[in-house]
Amino acid sequence: MSGLGRCVALLPMKANSQRVKGKNFRPLHGKPLFSWILDSLLAIAEIDQVVINTDARAILAENGLVDSDRVLIRDRKAELCGDTVSMNLILADDIATVGADTYVMTHTTNPLLSAETVHAALERYKDGITAGTADSLFTVNRIQTRFYRADGSAVNHDPDNLIQTQDLEPWFEENSNLYIFSRDSFTSTNARIGRKPLLYVMDKMEAIDIDTPEDWALAEAVASLRGYTAR
Repeated sequence: MSGLGRCVALLPMKANSQRVKGKNFRPLHGKPLFSWILDSLLAIAEIDQVVINTDARAILAENGLVDSDRVLIRDRKAELCGDTVSMNLILADDIATVGADTYVMTHTTNPLLSAETVHAALERYKDGITAGTADSLFTVNRIQTRFYRADGSAVNHDPDNLIQTQDLEPWFEENSNLYIFSRDSFTSTNARIGRKPLLYVMDKMEAIDIDTPEDWALAEAVASLRGYTAR
């Protein structure tokens, strides 16, 4: 697609997880968790290849996933395995090995992130790159509510002059669903978010990120509510 060049999606995936055991391969509403986002990525014509950096090649094979013309499974280096390794180090290893003009990065823990949202975010990113106003993009949740510090003092509002929450200044929460960047942008910050990022607001239910058993239950409920079916 003009403006994106070669586009590669980075989908890191590890065998173990700390709070929800084996979650990447556990069935969610009829299919393994990793399949949800992988299916969405493969449905996007702009994405030339999905790169899975993993220590779980055998588990993926047990679930029917092997290398193909659009899926490249990379065995994670021993020094990059473990729960405390920075994700940026894993991404840097992929970027150094797999060339692309545009990188899309997401997680297996974002099962409800849709192909339509990724496509729209790519369009927004392309426009920002073309205009020279942006070098990266990441997704956020828009929040307008009253925040307090631990000592009870107000952060973003005046308790003596309450206004409707919809009239408060919006705050934006990084939701860990989607990042889009180039090699140059990543190199400039050693991170997924560049120096001139675009913020892309997502639907909060689509943006569910599974870290805890409660998140898993919520994702199951939303998938059922919205009528998702395994495919």
